[in-house]
Amino acid sequence: MKIISWNLLHTHGAGVEQLERLIAQHRPDLMLMQEATVQIDTLPANIGGYYTRIVLPGRQHGLAAWSLRPLRRPAASLPLQRGVIVRRLAQILEFDAITVANVHLSHGQLLNRFQLWQIAQALPERAAILGDCNLVGAPMLRGFADVGPRFATHRSANLIPLRLDRCFARAVRCLSAGVLGNAGSDHKPIMVELVGH
Repeated sequence: MKIISWNLLHTHGAGVEQLERLIAQHRPDLMLMQEATVQIDTLPANIGGYYTRIVLPGRQHGLAAWSLRPLRRPAASLPLQRGVIVRRLAQILEFDAITVANVHLSHGQLLNRFQLWQIAQALPERAAILGDCNLVGAPMLRGFADVGPRFATHRSANLIPLRLDRCFARAVRCLSAGVLGNAGSDHKPIMVELVGH
């Protein structure tokens, strides 16, 4: 399964046109988006496929997913330990071969690790967690391997390179992982190819 994950930057970020170009170029099975707004909802009408979006509580943006294949069941929303400002959710997407959690976690380095642990507890054995984890350093997530690309995906204050966009997998092998160009957003998309053991 080829998966791309991208934080779109909701205010002045990547739009539907950039997403369509990215999907046409790389042909993913699943496209995960963070900070997705209502404008992104036109994606399936333009290119087909299956689409779902959840809005973060009190926000106008949230988590979205586009896929070539239908989900095994409707996407689920998992409430996470809330941060000081933003209440966070994980979007749970269940396919026949794997369950994927689409995430945009809090900035606090203890809190986002606890949110990862919450998500891991809710997932079946064969699973992956992808998205903007806002995580610096090791995840301390037992049973999951950090299989995403090892390159910076974001520059804090346009200066400090950070690897915030991550992929953690359990009972799944990663065949390839890379960082793509970032036209329109302050984050670069990541792409992974996953296969069950």
